[in-house]
Amino acid sequence: MARAREATNERSDADAPRPGGRPRDAALDEAIILATRERLARDGYSRMTIGDIANDAKVSRPTLYRRWSNKFDLVVDALDYGFRKQRDMYTIDLSQLEPQEALVEAIGRLDPAYFNPDAMVLMGNFAGEAIRTPELLEILRKHAVEPRVTLVENVLSQLAERGAVRDDVDKHTIATMCFGSYFGAFYRGESKEEIPEAVVAVLWPAISKRATRRSRRTTSPARRTD
Repeated sequence: MARAREATNERSDADAPRPGGRPRDAALDEAIILATRERLARDGYSRMTIGDIANDAKVSRPTLYRRWSNKFDLVVDALDYGFRKQRDMYTIDLSQLEPQEALVEAIGRLDPAYFNPDAMVLMGNFAGEAIRTPELLEILRKHAVEPRVTLVENVLSQLAERGAVRDDVDKHTIATMCFGSYFGAFYRGESKEEIPEAVVAVLWPAISKRATRRSRRTTSPARRTD
């Protein structure tokens, strides 16, 4: 019995958080996060339970509660995990690309499903909770929407500094429209693979400095010859 108690205590110590609340076992922490993300996409926030997540991750409820005090905090970390993993997938330095190529790459990173194929369903589940749990929508904005659209806004600012894009372009509106194009394709049942190139092909004539100069030359009054 003494040995059994010692073994139990050792497992409890291994599961206990580090000073400051960080868990000792990063792999176990990730297993819980992944189970949470799967449950969110499948069941939604309201139907998802801590017990379900613990069973899916093959951990005990006390183990889970030592890391997160409630379901809401767990979901916040699950959303943040997704965007951090997406950032880890970025292998191209946008500052080294030609202007149009940089914008194409930035718009490609707007894709909610860039890392998680179930992202559209997950976002829809969160939107469906807006009345019952409005704070979830705010968490979605903070952890899944704003980082993506801010990236596009920043790239547009950098392109303006490089002299490729007009200084007066409405970066907020452009980023919002580009983000919305993925949802439009999803609800219309269309492929999203060509969205970045197609969107830039439409936008570039309107925002490019060179295109503006050419337009001014074309529309300038003709010189009098008499």
